[in-house]
Amino acid sequence: MGNWLNYKFFLLLFSLTILASIGEYQLTQNKWGFFGHKRINRIATFTLPPEMFGFYKEHLEYITEHAVDPDKRRYAVDGEAQRHYIDIDHYAKHGENPFDLVPRKWNDAVDQLSEDTLQAYGIVPWHISVMKFRLQRAFEQKNVDLILKYSSDIGHYIGDAHVPLHTTENYNGQLTNQKGIHGLWESRLVEINVENYDYFVGKAKYIKHIGNHIWDAVETSHMAVDSVLQLEKDVTNDFASDRKYSFERRGNVTTAVYSHDFSQEYHRRMNGMVERRLRAAIACVGSMWYTAWVDAGQPDLSNLQNTPPSAALIEEMKTLDLHYHNSPHKGRICE
Repeated sequence: MGNWLNYKFFLLLFSLTILASIGEYQLTQNKWGFFGHKRINRIATFTLPPEMFGFYKEHLEYITEHAVDPDKRRYAVDGEAQRHYIDIDHYAKHGENPFDLVPRKWNDAVDQLSEDTLQAYGIVPWHISVMKFRLQRAFEQKNVDLILKYSSDIGHYIGDAHVPLHTTENYNGQLTNQKGIHGLWESRLVEINVENYDYFVGKAKYIKHIGNHIWDAVETSHMAVDSVLQLEKDVTNDFASDRKYSFERRGNVTTAVYSHDFSQEYHRRMNGMVERRLRAAIACVGSMWYTAWVDAGQPDLSNLQNTPPSAALIEEMKTLDLHYHNSPHKGRICE
């Protein structure tokens, strides 16, 4: 595939980019936070081989900023929400492993469970496979707009698949009197620990079996659900109620948040879980982009450089943003 980037140059460029990203960051009330999703897409770019890196680096800001487009659609467009999760525990019976019960292939799952049921309880692993093939076709067609759009989108769905609470019906602790844990785990903890994480995840790798790779990621996420919930209960029991929450100024608004001490104790007891899932998501995103490019025949992306997103795509994104801000939210609210 050619020689990889000189390591010292890579390290310098990567460090400068991360510092700039941190400097531009402002706190947000949204998910893996909006910030977390942007960070995943941004850093995944640096896992790519030089044949892809030039194109992705040129469009780094687009791929970073539009990592959150699926969340905007999730709250504004019917049919989008279920692409972000799978309530795999819904399918568990009599203590059986739900991953042994749900077929990994879409047609088999529809035949066994019905499409209505699958849509009702989430389709993220199947949708990621769909997005991979869309990205592959975009590479084959050398369509800059679609490469950027699908690269950004698939990064978001992969990020969601790596969050434990995206794999359970108790997605926000609402069934265990832990409402708010969703935002705590994937947003608050990332906000206050982001500068301490190790983002060097290695080179993107070719994924031979897309479906199995994604399902394995979902299963690893789900295996952590019990710990995510139990450890939060344990920390809550050890903290006085007036120490669990605090107030912070965010822009022009003062809002209640999980306190720094509570959040850090919860983070410590999970022993690196959030960082591990974040790193796994980054590696998976880069590898999925790379796999789509290889399966498309490794088109020469240098011919597509210096080609900005079209006016039509920019207008589409502006319309999405307006719809997101001005329409009633649809789907799950996990704040």
